[in-house]
Amino acid sequence: MGFISGIFGYLLNWLYEVFSNYGVAILIFSVILRVILIPITIKQQKSMKKSAALQAEMSEIQKKYKNNPEKLNQETIELYKREKMSPFSGCLTSILQLVIILSVFWLVSQPLTYMKKIDNNLIDAYTTEMKESGYNSNNSYVQIATIDYAETKYQEISKQLEQENVENREELVKKQQEYNQLRLNMEFLGIDLSKVPTQNLNDWRVYVIPVLYVITSIISTKLTTVTQKKKQKQDIVVSGEEDNKEVDPTEQMQQMSNSMMYMIPVMSVMIAIIAPLGLALYWLASNILMIIERLIINKVMEKDDNKEESSNG
Repeated sequence: MGFISGIFGYLLNWLYEVFSNYGVAILIFSVILRVILIPITIKQQKSMKKSAALQAEMSEIQKKYKNNPEKLNQETIELYKREKMSPFSGCLTSILQLVIILSVFWLVSQPLTYMKKIDNNLIDAYTTEMKESGYNSNNSYVQIATIDYAETKYQEISKQLEQENVENREELVKKQQEYNQLRLNMEFLGIDLSKVPTQNLNDWRVYVIPVLYVITSIISTKLTTVTQKKKQKQDIVVSGEEDNKEVDPTEQMQQMSNSMMYMIPVMSVMIAIIAPLGLALYWLASNILMIIERLIINKVMEKDDNKEESSNG
């Protein structure tokens, strides 16, 4: 995870240097990552469509070999090979999403390591300095607290340097530059993205992004399930096997994929309320982009289905 977080960190830091705002950098980072994942999303949608189209053939195989489990498995495997499909494709996509979630979590919770690429010994030195100074931060994430401390010290030195007769000016300037390398502008639309919702319960602003994330997660999940149910209904009409109770390996894989599809948003919400708001902002942006993406892909695939029906008719 750390390796992937490091790669993401290079991109996020470059965007931050260009726009000088952590929130804007996260939004553009989300767009870039979503664009990179488009081919995988399209492949997943096509796989779901193809899997639904195979239901009728799977039902025939189950009926034919219902008393011969070994032959049933063999024929099922042959069917997947012939159609160049993998029953685990949906699960692999969910696993990839989980890896990205954890990698981005590490990135936003340890920005000095993965984004700013500051040496761990130097980070430890400033963290020790912060603790010894008695600086009180309500952020449980050490690196975020260290960033808060560096910002406070930077502003204190700036006020000292505004005075005309300042002793040790050169030393203060040097110290200010050291603190400057730890600073991050985390204010975005009046919301401090370094804050953790569960640690700032009295600040209503910390709930805005997580609540919007939950809403968009529900919409995104609904879009996916509606598409799947539509395909299942079409398959029932084609196969006429609605009352077939045989165990379908394809259906089992689909159920596993669906379980992960619901599990990931729930897990994400649980993480979002105990993580810096930058993570929830990334997920919110990703959800909005995913909704737009799915609407477009579903529309294109619906047109393709209509063309196939017209040509077959």
